[in-house]
Amino acid sequence: MKPHQRLSRFVEDVLARTPFLKLLSLLIVLWFAFSGALYLSERGAPDTSITTYGHALYWGVAACSTAGIADQPVTGTARLIGGLWIVVGSILFFGTIVATITAYFMRPLQRPVRQIVETIEYNLEQLDKLSVDELEVLKETTDALIVHMERLRLDRTAPGNRRDG
Repeated sequence: MKPHQRLSRFVEDVLARTPFLKLLSLLIVLWFAFSGALYLSERGAPDTSITTYGHALYWGVAACSTAGIADQPVTGTARLIGGLWIVVGSILFFGTIVATITAYFMRPLQRPVRQIVETIEYNLEQLDKLSVDELEVLKETTDALIVHMERLRLDRTAPGNRRDG
């Protein structure tokens, strides 16, 4: 598999199997909302540097990034909104990173049966993207799984192995 294919599959896996998109969407919605509230609170205030919604959006990024380059709002309401945004936005931003990394690396620790089923489901969803070699590996794996399950079923139903209570 080529490096760009590996990267593509990694990105698809992260997007499909971690909370990244949900948390990022929430972060963006809250950024727009807090910036709007900040702008409305600062609108018309004397000596404010937040004179447009665009300035408020920039302020939201600068304040949440902890770069320390955001201008301070001048009204009390805007300071309260800004302070809430700094706390909520930072928690959500860094929480998104931690949750995504944790979810991605904890997947292998799931129950092995569930992991096998998820892998098969994932590959079935990706059939049109798999190479002939990958399809052959999938077929061999599925065939081996079926043979294994038939052996287990036969072992359980054999006269000496039945559990009759």
